[in-house]
Amino acid sequence: MEREQGRKAQISNIQSAKVISDIIRTCLGPRAMLKMLLDPMGGIVMTNDGNAILREVEVAHPAAKSMIELSRTQDEEVGDGTTSVIILAGEILSSALPFIERNIHPITIIAAYKKALENALIIMKDISIEVDINNKEEMMRIIKSTIGTKFVSRWSDLMCGLAYDAVKCVNKEVDGKREVDIKRYARVEKIPGGEIDESRVLDGILVNKDVTHPKMRRTIEKPRIVLLDCPLEYKKGESQTNVEVTDEAHWARLLEIEEEQVKEMCDHIIRLKPDLVFTEKGVSDLAQHFLMKENITAIRRVRKTDNHRISRAVGATIVNRVEDLKEADVGTGCGLFEVRKIGDEYFTFLEKCEDPKACTILLRGPSKDVLQEIDRNLQDAMCVARNVMFEPRLCPGGGATEMALAVRLGEQAKSISGVEQYPYKAVAEALEVIPRTLVQNCGGNAIKILTQLRAKHAVAENFSWGIDGENGKIVDMHTYGVWEPHAVKAQTIKTAIESACLLLRVDDIVSGISKREGGGGGAPPNMEDAPEVCLILHCSADFPMMYSPTVLLRNTGQWRALSNVYRPMQNFLPVIYVQLFLLLVG
Repeated sequence: MEREQGRKAQISNIQSAKVISDIIRTCLGPRAMLKMLLDPMGGIVMTNDGNAILREVEVAHPAAKSMIELSRTQDEEVGDGTTSVIILAGEILSSALPFIERNIHPITIIAAYKKALENALIIMKDISIEVDINNKEEMMRIIKSTIGTKFVSRWSDLMCGLAYDAVKCVNKEVDGKREVDIKRYARVEKIPGGEIDESRVLDGILVNKDVTHPKMRRTIEKPRIVLLDCPLEYKKGESQTNVEVTDEAHWARLLEIEEEQVKEMCDHIIRLKPDLVFTEKGVSDLAQHFLMKENITAIRRVRKTDNHRISRAVGATIVNRVEDLKEADVGTGCGLFEVRKIGDEYFTFLEKCEDPKACTILLRGPSKDVLQEIDRNLQDAMCVARNVMFEPRLCPGGGATEMALAVRLGEQAKSISGVEQYPYKAVAEALEVIPRTLVQNCGGNAIKILTQLRAKHAVAENFSWGIDGENGKIVDMHTYGVWEPHAVKAQTIKTAIESACLLLRVDDIVSGISKREGGGGGAPPNMEDAPEVCLILHCSADFPMMYSPTVLLRNTGQWRALSNVYRPMQNFLPVIYVQLFLLLVG
């Protein structure tokens, strides 16, 4: 059992957090490097997304696990800033180290950190500006600042367009509240092959399905669509049913009943004259025959999530029983249904929908690994667009916000009396890690550039000056056009400082459980490390003289069989175990 207490535990936490932040420090900014990871299943992950990297990293230290959890929280909450939050949390914890070594109590440090966080959020609101979410150009500029640091930055305009169109499509007012559910209603369909430039947002839904019968129509203009959540098959009993047939006519009647029931189900559908039927369950051959005679196309075993998306896009209602179908349940919002072959697979397209509130983003690319990375980048971009729709405020990017906070918090620190002044000032200095890392990642001179940036920020009106991540020079973000959502920035600083406070509160780490490899079962106390042997005799009541021996050996840990265990047959009585513990000598 390992136990670390007091200052040793705090220093251990700070060091492990620093190690985690150093792993992904090179992944910040437009000149970010990629990490190549081999996952446990043998697949390759190539990414510079902080959350995707740390998800694959296995660590043993509890503080390091807590740091990894930060990036997951950030990703779920706002979708961007996963790398920044880890770098910032690591730096804020490192800044506490000198104070701990000087015997300043952690609670004093935490109080100063909390005060700095409150003031930082007020300053951030002061330097942020409002944005018009209906202005496409402004929204594209914001999304571009997220995409600019990713692998897909070469196709920046295309990806920004995809993210903006998808979020605008699923944006809906429900009871006076804005609802933007990109996880449920904006599905990304990755199809290897073709070029990345061929990616697009469909004004409808794409499903990886083909029609059930080869003679059914594959192209229908303005189809009437019915969505079902029930099988179009003969209904079987819940439990096992046995039927004894004594007459051949009875058997024929049984088959007729089955046919009549399927015909009745199909008649309920045919009554509404639909062109297209989607069901989440199966469609029997007989049902296909009846539907095909009426020129109705059927598609079976559609995913529940896909069915919900189709329902929202075409205006249909999902029905659980065909008897309940009525005219209002039929969807007429789709302009074109078509089955197309892409590569070796067939895909069903429902396009030209009138005001669809669900969409599919079709991604094309050279390989699965590239498509996975594009998907991750696109999810970040969509999250940013969604955040701006909820809170339309922007902060300057390129480390400008962090530098403005550092300078203003540094000024405010002078007005704080007592020991708290120093940890408060340390937060201000720690915030400079973001512009410093941006300069280092593009090969610039960090000391020279940061000095120039501090001089600019000395004048309060210059809060928008930051780092050009491409060449490491200072630029005005108003003219350079890199802006980040206020929600992302605020969440990054909140998460980083609060997690640092949490880890500083820890003063005792207990890891591992005491395992005594004792010789239980009557072994002499002085023979704790001696190997144990167990002989198991398997015999039956029917043939008491016939038995099969199994020898088990335990040195340390679990028992291990030295010969195959005999498995008694079902009609034998329970096995009688005779255990003989012998001491192995030599």
